[in-house]
Amino acid sequence: MKILVTGAFGFMGKNLIKRLENSGYNDILRFGRRNSDAELRDLCKEAEFVFHLAGVNRPKDEAEFIEGNTDLTKRLVSYLEKAGNNCPVIITSSSQAESYAPENKYAASKRGAEEAVFCHGENKGAKVLIYRLPNVFGKWSRPDYNSAVATFCHNIANGKPINVNDPERVMHLLYIDDIVSELTEDLEKMAAGKSVPGMGEKYTAPRCPVYDEKLGKIADIIKSFPKMRKDLSLPKMDDPLVSKLYSTYLSFLPEDSFAYKLRMNEDNRGSFTEFIRTPDRGQVSVNISHPGITKGQHWHDSKNEKFLVVSGKGLIRFRKVGEDKITDYHVSGDDLTVVDIPTGYTHCIINEGETDMVTLMWASEAFDPDRPDTFYEEV
Repeated sequence: MKILVTGAFGFMGKNLIKRLENSGYNDILRFGRRNSDAELRDLCKEAEFVFHLAGVNRPKDEAEFIEGNTDLTKRLVSYLEKAGNNCPVIITSSSQAESYAPENKYAASKRGAEEAVFCHGENKGAKVLIYRLPNVFGKWSRPDYNSAVATFCHNIANGKPINVNDPERVMHLLYIDDIVSELTEDLEKMAAGKSVPGMGEKYTAPRCPVYDEKLGKIADIIKSFPKMRKDLSLPKMDDPLVSKLYSTYLSFLPEDSFAYKLRMNEDNRGSFTEFIRTPDRGQVSVNISHPGITKGQHWHDSKNEKFLVVSGKGLIRFRKVGEDKITDYHVSGDDLTVVDIPTGYTHCIINEGETDMVTLMWASEAFDPDRPDTFYEEV
């Protein structure tokens, strides 16, 4: 199926096209600002499905709103009609189109685009779906153009200040991957002749999650991300908005700033390096032991751990406190095996190989020097 995507080189267009390609759609017709009107006319003859994403958000002259939103859409549908092409059309508009304030030229231009597509569907019997979208954010967005989130993420990732003019203003946010998934699902249903909620209506709202949050809170969340490299913490990944903001923030990191160093605590036995610390999911560390070295020889009241030797070979030994029986587990990076460290068992790990042994260690609690819950006792 030949799929025409207008606005193909913009934020939404790029994300949608990559999703379509990853879903097996390879015959994609692209139209953007670099293309001519004549090219659009020719593409409308070939298209078997249209995603009309092109539009103008922040022009230098307000007259460009009408040209880039309403007039472009009118030309698109007229070219389809002249070609006798009644293929399905999905258009993305803006929730601002609900505004009837005469000074909102952007809203008026979006309403004009909606009306052109709706009339096309009414007059020609084409399947049309008109989405009114709130602020869309995510990877490949443009700062100072697509959304405040893009600007905040870009500036904070690059060490620049941000402006929060109205911290109490509630933002309505839609994540790019969520809406792209929905658009791809709509394509498959409409192409198969199935009904889609909102099809043929004046407009519809996205079915995927929309997050309502104050601008000041959004800024605070994003400002917290750079600090996490220093304290080894992680965002609240069980909060969908925080998780998606973090993904967006990382996409704006300068390419020479992807990596950051950890502090290795070294001695004659090897090293111990904390990697991640969280208040609710514990701590992850990397432990390197030189050949012949024994580490541990302690037990915990409540803290429990998981050991995974990823390189080298070793022996993990256990003894229940107050008893004599010793339990041994031989482990190796050649046969990845997780060993749980129960509470109430003194334990140690011995490097039995001739090279350094590398062990990933997870502890249910981040180490607290004021409450270490670690008691020395040899196995």
